[in-house]
Amino acid sequence: MLFQQILGLPHIKSYLTTSADRGRIPHAQLFVGTSGSGTLPMAIAYAQYILCANEAGENTGGKQACNTKFEHLSHPDLHFAYPVATNDKVKKHPTSDAFAEEWRAFVKKNPYGNIFDWYVSLGIENKQGQIGVDEAQDIVKKLSLKSYEGGYKIMLIWMAHKMNTSASNKLLKLIEEPPEKTIFILITEEEEQIIQTIRSRCQVLHFPPLGEEVIQQELMVTHGIPENEALKIAHQANGNYNKALHLLHHDGGDEQFEDWFIQWVRTAFKAKGNKSAINDLIVWSESIAATGRETQKQFLSYCIDFFRQAMLLNYKADALVFLEPKTAGFQLEKFAPFVHDTNIIAIITELQDAMYHIERNGNAKIILTDLSIKLTRLLHKKSNAT
Repeated sequence: MLFQQILGLPHIKSYLTTSADRGRIPHAQLFVGTSGSGTLPMAIAYAQYILCANEAGENTGGKQACNTKFEHLSHPDLHFAYPVATNDKVKKHPTSDAFAEEWRAFVKKNPYGNIFDWYVSLGIENKQGQIGVDEAQDIVKKLSLKSYEGGYKIMLIWMAHKMNTSASNKLLKLIEEPPEKTIFILITEEEEQIIQTIRSRCQVLHFPPLGEEVIQQELMVTHGIPENEALKIAHQANGNYNKALHLLHHDGGDEQFEDWFIQWVRTAFKAKGNKSAINDLIVWSESIAATGRETQKQFLSYCIDFFRQAMLLNYKADALVFLEPKTAGFQLEKFAPFVHDTNIIAIITELQDAMYHIERNGNAKIILTDLSIKLTRLLHKKSNAT
């Protein structure tokens, strides 16, 4: 993957290539960035730069055969680990190697894709993937062998926060003292979810969200989108190129999430002292609980963004508002006054707690029903400013 194919981030590209040129390559690095910021394509390009002895800050001028292997993500000294779960193809003890073909197809299609896109491509969107102890054993085995081409070996762990405790503990010593010429590149969207003992052994590199102009330009050049439409999509994407692509192709699920959200808040408004509306909230909770846990977490994350956008609009920070609901009869301007200084922290906290409990296999019906009843109370709170 060429560095010039990666959107924006010139300072990170320069830092990585310069450190490689000077032979100052940390043995363990942690790339931290929000979804769609380009952590995965940057990590692959960086690995290619190192393994292929490329030069002049670009993935050219080195070993041509090596660069060709990277075009197919088939270099023998580049190893991947990523969250997986059982599916129709792999019935037990799933590891990354069992899904190598699907992984290559996924990365080639959209290297900016998120973890939910990955689960959908495997048909496991109703499950929660993880990097387990079987994967850790495979990593230890792979890195104990000599490199195929006599140079570096690179282990790229995507969504490293999905490592469970057993896998993390098994890899801790290896990350601290890897074999000679072995490099770990860990990628995460949730730095705090990685155990401290691993984080402390990595050089951390934070990736900012992409700029609107960068996303707009890419949409115009690569996808032929008119300037005004590209600007609108780039604004709504909020620094996430993957989201921009989903908005462009109308396949990100936001339309469904918007329907669920608006039905939810409308029912919650009616529910104060209204038994039938409480029953409607319970029915709503049961319908969302019938979806997969990853879908539920994605939806709750969408709700957090929706409430934050409403608060920003309420406090006249219009330049930061990118959300544009399309549901007939719903206006963000009319909803915004109900999200304010008195309830916003409590609302976000309840949503985050619900995500936490769902991720840990709590009963989704109970969690969502409890959340709905709490939301009813919170939306009727008055602002301290009034």
